[in-house]
Amino acid sequence: MSRLPELYVAVDVEADGPIPGPYSMISLGMAVAGRAELTFYTELRPISDEYVPAALAVSGLDRDRLLREAPAPEEAMAAAARWVNGLRRIGRPVFLAAPAVWDGMFVHWYFLRFTGKSPFGATGSGVDLRSYWMGLTGCEWAESRKGAIKHELGLEGVPHTHHAGEDAAELAQVFEGVLGRRRPEV
Repeated sequence: MSRLPELYVAVDVEADGPIPGPYSMISLGMAVAGRAELTFYTELRPISDEYVPAALAVSGLDRDRLLREAPAPEEAMAAAARWVNGLRRIGRPVFLAAPAVWDGMFVHWYFLRFTGKSPFGATGSGVDLRSYWMGLTGCEWAESRKGAIKHELGLEGVPHTHHAGEDAAELAQVFEGVLGRRRPEV
């Protein structure tokens, strides 16, 4: 029996503050690199009264609407876990983010807090776009911004909108291009 391929699940988060717990993840998007049809998006009801207005403004989401209409975190994260686990029929999901520290911090905390475990594993580890690019090209940190990577790959027209679903799809497309730059196996 052949081993299923890795599926790089590009993850993007919008949040209303710098850390989970005191602040809330307010939207979550996921998209599989190389499989544009495989996407997931949800908004989430805020979990606290605290928020940073400037952080909230980045997403353009209305906090009052989220409080009234968005699914509870338990419901949203259970749906997200089902989606990731459903990918196991066709491959092995691998967390991917840019930056993995930011998005991973929120996603891992939310999965553990609201579902009891993460579909990405006990440590919540995964691939960071900038680190991967540095290893692939030998460039320095300053040269590994997503905009620089997009320019190098000819993907300047792929927008970054601060909508978690759209930005996850953007990251999936960028990482697909990055994977295309790898040396062929010998």
